[in-house]
Amino acid sequence: MRVALSQITSTGSPVENLGLVRSSVERAAGEGASVVLFPEATMACFGTSLAPLAEPIDGPWATSVAEIAAEHDVLVVAGMFTPSPDGRVFNTLLATGRGQHVGYDKIHLFDAFGFAESRTVAPGSELVTVTLDEAVLGLATCYDIRFPELFTRLADRGASAVLLGASWGAGPGKLAQWELLVRARALDSTCWVVACGQADPAAGGGTAHGRAPTGIGFSTVADPSGEVAAQLGADPDLLLVDLDLPLVEKTRAAIPVLANRRL
Repeated sequence: MRVALSQITSTGSPVENLGLVRSSVERAAGEGASVVLFPEATMACFGTSLAPLAEPIDGPWATSVAEIAAEHDVLVVAGMFTPSPDGRVFNTLLATGRGQHVGYDKIHLFDAFGFAESRTVAPGSELVTVTLDEAVLGLATCYDIRFPELFTRLADRGASAVLLGASWGAGPGKLAQWELLVRARALDSTCWVVACGQADPAAGGGTAHGRAPTGIGFSTVADPSGEVAAQLGADPDLLLVDLDLPLVEKTRAAIPVLANRRL
């Protein structure tokens, strides 16, 4: 399965960001990708007032992404924001195309390092997987990477890969933590972990939005044994990776951590 990670720097404009989605999907499909993964907050970057922009997954923005996915016959996975009944928004990872159109609402909210995502974002509660060519793919978002149980539960539901969108906050040690966590979650679940982050805004000539987590780049793919299979730098870029899905079962036979659990 060929997966493209589109490491972009999204703006506060959903219309502009839809253009980034369109151009990246066209390029990735031309390179043979069947999945195109975008970061968290692809619809609009953090540091933007989110509630006025939020739309349901059958709204105009998600429908436009679905049309792009259908045009190129790929599964597109991209971060957006959907309305919450309490006036906040859900931080939603949209998966659309190839017979899928679902949203995963981020369960673990980033109330850490001086940022309070829960002030404007409501937590989700349900795990979500999608199926592509008989392969089960789990969905996760950013801060979820710090919670092993989410990844092992996705593996229990049949996932052989977890697609994660992120807008990772910058700071001392954060890059090292990012890579370590992606590798650790791959080991925990013996899945491929495909983690696409927002590019570093400064690398693309832009600026961060105050204390909001606007990305550091370094999108990373780890194989089921926790080895880094591919990684980008800080700049906006497109990374294409061929996932060896049979490797998951081979790894689970050799390191049966899921089967050996006692708790």
